[in-house]
Amino acid sequence: MAAESTAYEATGGTGAPGGAGTPRYLPISEHGLIGDLRSAALVGTNGTIDWYCCGRFDAPSVFASILDAERGGRFELAPDVPARTKQFYFPDTNVLITRFFAEDGVGEIQDFMPITDDSREADRHRLIRRVVCVRGSLPFRALVAPRFDYGAAPHTVRREGGCPVFESPGASLSLTSSVPVETDGRDVWSLFKLHEGETAVFALDRLGGGVVPQACPTATAEESFAATVDYWRRWLSRSRYRGRWREMVHRSALTLKLLTYAPTGAIVAAPTTSLPEQIGGERNWDYRYVWVRDAAFCVYALLRLGFTGEAQAFMRFLTEYVCVSDGDGGPLQIMYGIDGRRELAERELRHLEGYLGSSPVRVGNDAVDQLQLDIYGALIDSVYLYDKWGEPISSDQWDRVCGIVEWVCAHWDQPDEGIWETRGGRKNFLYSRLMCWVAIERAMRIARRRGLPADMVHWGGVRDGIYRRIMERGWSAERHAFVQHEDDSVLDAAVLMMPLAKFISPTDPKWLATLDALGEELVSDSLVYRYDPQASPDGVRGAEGTFSICSFWYVEALVRAGRPDEARLAFEKMLTYANHLGLYAEEIGRTGEQNGNFPQAFTHLSLISAAFSLDRALG
Repeated sequence: MAAESTAYEATGGTGAPGGAGTPRYLPISEHGLIGDLRSAALVGTNGTIDWYCCGRFDAPSVFASILDAERGGRFELAPDVPARTKQFYFPDTNVLITRFFAEDGVGEIQDFMPITDDSREADRHRLIRRVVCVRGSLPFRALVAPRFDYGAAPHTVRREGGCPVFESPGASLSLTSSVPVETDGRDVWSLFKLHEGETAVFALDRLGGGVVPQACPTATAEESFAATVDYWRRWLSRSRYRGRWREMVHRSALTLKLLTYAPTGAIVAAPTTSLPEQIGGERNWDYRYVWVRDAAFCVYALLRLGFTGEAQAFMRFLTEYVCVSDGDGGPLQIMYGIDGRRELAERELRHLEGYLGSSPVRVGNDAVDQLQLDIYGALIDSVYLYDKWGEPISSDQWDRVCGIVEWVCAHWDQPDEGIWETRGGRKNFLYSRLMCWVAIERAMRIARRRGLPADMVHWGGVRDGIYRRIMERGWSAERHAFVQHEDDSVLDAAVLMMPLAKFISPTDPKWLATLDALGEELVSDSLVYRYDPQASPDGVRGAEGTFSICSFWYVEALVRAGRPDEARLAFEKMLTYANHLGLYAEEIGRTGEQNGNFPQAFTHLSLISAAFSLDRALG
């Protein structure tokens, strides 16, 4: 593609050492993720941190060269000689290791954000980069070039106690280093050489709120490394999964945990914004918020693994921010800020060129004002599962559930924007009807199991009415399949949830015909497209790749239809599309490249669910 031909031009743009001859943009998949349950950073296989929002997932970026190589800001750290690289996670943790293999030695960078517990309070936000020469000797170069407020705010550099301090109108960062650094008043760099067994440390701290520059000598970095490794291993040890795909399932679990915001229990859809679904296209969205749907599905996946604490934290988020603010007769908002805020106005950052020229770059998300009726099913299903596998919900929580179900009973029969957040007008989406049915049916299960008060006659009547409506108007005799929206013939991979939600038998003839139709039209080498935007215009220009959550839904649907061998092959093929660390973006492009925001919670939670289903079927 023409856009990709510019990907390997020299970065340039600074008087600091390094940069020349390196890629302007690494492939999205050539990154690992680190975080501290408050924010996250992407680290490229070249040793560069090119995405970091300090302190909060949704804070303005300080490093965003993944969205603009010149203006976004970055933290380079690599040998100052040609080297091959490999990247892996320290076993059973989210500590990332990037290794460099050069002619005269081997070195590695250990990247992590210190974390010791799930406390809702944490003042110091620190990112540590340990450089170790493990064989021979190597010269290294470092360049710290922050660009505050998505590259829009100017900054200066001053020294405080020997430490460079980057100051901008809205934020300040301090850099401590065990090797000498230089500055030109804007950026900081260092050239240094390490021999076998020697270590250098760089630590970046956010200042303010009583937090002052604090040294990070090698001994302190070692202690922080050990404590962070211990935290992640203790957390993962609670997993109940012992199946065939333990490594991939546990990496997905660790990724979902990285996407949680400890202070509120929120779970973000992804830690990035505006990574494109199509290179050069405009399908670029900000995913650093809490989608009720995505987070509720995450709760399901984590509960299956035995992580009830995360489910409890999300229930707290629902109680404090969602159900309280919306349970008064109005529809639920589909997404919230990680602090529970409701205003997420979308705007374009026109000064940034976007990943490989894919503009616009957006922050905020106007989909916040959409009506998406499917979120009620995801929400109540997560409450049902938490009540069953976590702890019984309280009487106040049950009252809120009843209020939500009553609203669904009164409003399910209306068009909406649907699960895919189309911007081409509201329609009567089958998936929205399906999940309204789930909302009522799961609430009835809770009431029956717990003996809780509920208007079962009324709820049951509405539930049955939704069922009949789907069977009558969601089925296309012409296509011999269930379709995207009523009285039409467009296929939609979202209907794969019909047997998964226990709406229809997975061996029902109508469902098996639908599964075959989806396989013929929307499946390519195990990869599943959401729908055909040409046949069903969604209000956004351009095409997109296959949607990875749909690919894992397809695996589950095959399993439940009694086709485990096909399902296993499709699952194994999907695993080949993961990156070198086992991470997935939102979509897979035509030649196997990862597109969209990265990593994507939706994809990883569906991988966990598919692995469970396959393990059970294969015995």
